[in-house]
Amino acid sequence: MNAALRRAAAGLAALLLVPLLVAAAEASDAPASAAAAAPKKVMRYAFRIAENGFDPAQINDIYSRTITANIFDAPYEYDPLARPVKIRPNVADGMPTSSADFRVWTVKIRPGITFASDPAFKGAKRELVAQDYVYSFKRFADPATKSPAWPWLETFEFLGLSELRKQALDSKKPFNYDQPIEGIKALDRYTLQFSMKSPSPRFVTGALSAPDLLGAVAREVVEFYGDKIMEHPVGTGPFKLVQWRRASLIALDRNPDYREKFYAAEPAPDDAVGQAILKQMQGKRLPMLDRVEVSIIDENQPRWLSFLQGKADFLEEVPTEFISQAMPGGQVAPNLARKGMQGFRMIRSDIAYTYFNMKDPIVGGYTPDKVALRRAIGLGIDIEREIRLVRRGQAIVAQGPVMPNTIGYDPKFRSENGEYNPAKAKALLDLYGYVDKDRDGWRDMPDGSPLVLQKATTPDQVNRQIDEQFLRNMTALGIRIEFNTRLFQENLKAARNGKLMMWLLGTLAADPDGLGTFERYDGQQIGANNFAHFKLPELDAIYKKMGELPDGPERLALLRQAERLAIAYMPYKTHVHRYINDMAQPWLVGYRRPVFWFDWWSMLDVDTRKLPAP
Repeated sequence: MNAALRRAAAGLAALLLVPLLVAAAEASDAPASAAAAAPKKVMRYAFRIAENGFDPAQINDIYSRTITANIFDAPYEYDPLARPVKIRPNVADGMPTSSADFRVWTVKIRPGITFASDPAFKGAKRELVAQDYVYSFKRFADPATKSPAWPWLETFEFLGLSELRKQALDSKKPFNYDQPIEGIKALDRYTLQFSMKSPSPRFVTGALSAPDLLGAVAREVVEFYGDKIMEHPVGTGPFKLVQWRRASLIALDRNPDYREKFYAAEPAPDDAVGQAILKQMQGKRLPMLDRVEVSIIDENQPRWLSFLQGKADFLEEVPTEFISQAMPGGQVAPNLARKGMQGFRMIRSDIAYTYFNMKDPIVGGYTPDKVALRRAIGLGIDIEREIRLVRRGQAIVAQGPVMPNTIGYDPKFRSENGEYNPAKAKALLDLYGYVDKDRDGWRDMPDGSPLVLQKATTPDQVNRQIDEQFLRNMTALGIRIEFNTRLFQENLKAARNGKLMMWLLGTLAADPDGLGTFERYDGQQIGANNFAHFKLPELDAIYKKMGELPDGPERLALLRQAERLAIAYMPYKTHVHRYINDMAQPWLVGYRRPVFWFDWWSMLDVDTRKLPAP
């Protein structure tokens, strides 16, 4: 799933101002002089990139989604310790039922669950009901919401939802939320039903377990706050937003209206780490933390130093330049281990990739010469060197688009995408006429016009180092390249509008299905997940069919076919799958890196006995 450099100092200052312990003023039968206030359990850490806001229907970045995942509830959730992953009910009353063809899904919502108190409810307790999910799903289709996730949600083909959106677009009237549709409806107060044109065998993992995007939002809240809804998330989840200084500090407190829920998990019997966590956490009431404070610190050094100095309780993703000091060889450095600091390492279900804008007159297009140019660029990038020098060994070469820990990932698979072969790259360029026609030392386009790559980038250290390697690689091929540096959010907007030629990005798997990675190749999702604006009817048809088939050999064969087409046309040059190294202070208890989900804060505790003296 970068902020401005000038905000780094301000972000660190905000973090340093957070008090280590916050006194809890609690009533006691003992005399006030004898009653010691229990310290609040606070987790403090930092995002590397600023958030956008907290309305699930209007966000698509992992930083905003990390916040919303802990405020809103989806019907289902992931077991925090099960590996391989398991889905279980959250606010749903049992697992869903589906029709034999996987086109109709029915979900029961547990009665008695309430939203966090908010002025929008005018002092009344507001119960979560099935209609809240109907409304929440419809919001993605409302043109006024401008949801970046609508192209993704549209692929589920809910009966009548696209037509309802078209009706609003054609009439230029407000979206009619009160018009019933067959695709998403409440059968009664607590029964929710989804009906789709095509089979959706993995609907539960694909949509119903994503609180960050598809958590229940109350209509009264949206209408009460209007265009300020990004600032006022109100959900049924374990935390509620209490403070937000944009791109500086986000503070959430325990939701006092949260239902009675206790820690439970099912790690495998031979999973020693999972069993140890379960023994420590089993039966504790959730959430255990009283408060979570997130600062935005986009520079790696101050983020690393804040953790070393005990100003942060958790460090998500140890910066690569400090990995040898923090976790050499994947183990906590001895000097830090003696202080009780904890380290966590795993291969992430992610991918870093450079996309090529298929609408661009230089790198875009589907003809053999255009494909040859993209393939040559890919062959000319020394990914092993990038891993060694820039990523400090914390990644493996990506052979294709399918991510680790997802269905269809094969660690033994090898392809041209994972190959570094400058000689082959030069031969391709020569064959298709990308030669130095004007004798200035640089290759030109086949028609004699200049061949100059324009790569978007952001002003952070890792990207600067990767750009240096990319410049070195392209110069070796005789290709000129220029870098255009802007803030991440500016690049993101330009990318969705097809305004960038090339850009290096990273993404995470959202669920265990390998199909998700092909959202970036789906023609329906151009301008959303498909930054390359790639559209290949053959691949679109395979993507649709993969979504309809149950798991099995036929579906896996289609996934392999899609992977081969993706590598052959190369709208994306996939670079690496990254190791992720997290660290925690001795007093943070129960952490295990989630594989696909963002709603993990409620599963953590603070051992106040280990906190340093104030």
